[in-house]
Amino acid sequence: MLASVLKSETAIVASVKIMRAFVAMRRFLVQNANILMRIANLENHQIETDEKIDAILDKMEENSPKLITENIFPTGCVWDAWTYVSDLVRSAQHRIVLIDNFVDDRVLSMLTKRTEGVTATIHTRYSEQFFTDLKKHNEQYPMIDFIQLPHRHHDRFLIIDDKVHFLGASVKDMGAGLCAVTEMTISPENILALLK
Repeated sequence: MLASVLKSETAIVASVKIMRAFVAMRRFLVQNANILMRIANLENHQIETDEKIDAILDKMEENSPKLITENIFPTGCVWDAWTYVSDLVRSAQHRIVLIDNFVDDRVLSMLTKRTEGVTATIHTRYSEQFFTDLKKHNEQYPMIDFIQLPHRHHDRFLIIDDKVHFLGASVKDMGAGLCAVTEMTISPENILALLK
């Protein structure tokens, strides 16, 4: 606008340059209209795809199985019970503590399913066979600590991080007979204090 009002040589040159710039822009837009439209379509398509992926992920999250706080296993449901307790082991992020009078190599096998960096401790009764199995296990896999129970305990507990699960049967025997697993509201430290 200023170049059209001013009558100097500089104003005329600036006015011509401005007009050429607008002509070049218009020519660029006309020559590349197809490409620009395709880019816009791709952007719209990408937005739609992202929305669909988000909807699918939300639906998967809704429908994915959640660890329920209690479960009961009828006699003979050995696989279901084993899978349930294995999923509890896999869910641990910091620690696993098992309190069970009767532990064998099947329990050691289950504890290999824990995430890297998760500690594992077993409070159980000493037996020569279990101690040998544990020693061999610890030579190859992440260490499982053993703590001798000072006396027999009737009940069994599985501590996963800060949650205590009451086990109606020894882990190695889960599902062989009617048994349950129940998440308790008591603190893990309260249970561990009672072991002394």
